[in-house]
Amino acid sequence: MSLFWRIFGLNALVLGAATALLLWAPVTVSVPVLLTEAVILVGGLAVMLVANAALLRIGLTPLDRLTRLMTRVDLLRPGQRLPVAGHGGVAELIRTFNAMLDRLEAERALSSARALSAQEAERRRIAQELHDEVGQSMTAVLLGLKRAANRAPDSLRPELQQAQEITRESLDEVRRLARRLRPGVLEDLGLISALTALTTDFATHTGLRVTRHFDSPLPSLDPQAELVLYRVAQEGLTNVARHAEAERVELSLRRSAASVVLSISDDGHGSGIFREGAGIRGMRERALLVGATLDIASGAGKGTRVSLSVPAAAMKDADHA
Repeated sequence: MSLFWRIFGLNALVLGAATALLLWAPVTVSVPVLLTEAVILVGGLAVMLVANAALLRIGLTPLDRLTRLMTRVDLLRPGQRLPVAGHGGVAELIRTFNAMLDRLEAERALSSARALSAQEAERRRIAQELHDEVGQSMTAVLLGLKRAANRAPDSLRPELQQAQEITRESLDEVRRLARRLRPGVLEDLGLISALTALTTDFATHTGLRVTRHFDSPLPSLDPQAELVLYRVAQEGLTNVARHAEAERVELSLRRSAASVVLSISDDGHGSGIFREGAGIRGMRERALLVGATLDIASGAGKGTRVSLSVPAAAMKDADHA
């Protein structure tokens, strides 16, 4: 039954019941209307309105569920669907909405994959330019300053040596930025070495104590899955440095029967309500690329825990042979 006929039928039922009562009840209406008659009419109207409202509430409950789902649906948390029962207009509307979510999630995953692929390509290009152009130019400047300091009089030598030190620190920072943009160690030495280098560099520049736990042996993962794990770890550590006010960070990579789980936890102030910014949403988009699940738990005074579970589908076939 369509929504139109359902509402029409409910109203017809209430009006029919009211008409039957008027026909069979021993109540008459005088002119002018007596007080008792007015009370009976008003009471009958109230009963009719209450019955109509109750029946409409029952009939429109599926639409209320659909409305609530619409307000909280998030394409970065796929799988939110309404159960479909029956074959009426409301059931068809729910089926159409669920099918729309299927299409939107597929299109979002495809567009995110393209955007992130373009982002990684741009990062590699910038890292290459930093290494080849800026890095080499600064190296040339550093060598020139060294030669000038060797030939300069004693009065100018301290200033030239200070300029050398500043240039050397800037060169180190450029190289560090290039490594963050393009983790060459991930491609050359693998995920464990890349995460070790990442946490070591993080501890050096932030002063936080970092504890690492890696299961051995870990399964072989697709390059895309390894890059997702690395980028999520990178963003998670960045968030700790910026927002957590923590003293200690723990990063672990565990293997279960059906997944590889990356976990980043800190002892910072935490938050009862976790607000997701661009960094967290970026992590969720990356997780969707490999079908992974991202969970974030943050309690007031209990720190924050970021967990990324990469399913076995992202593991190389050779690992399961």
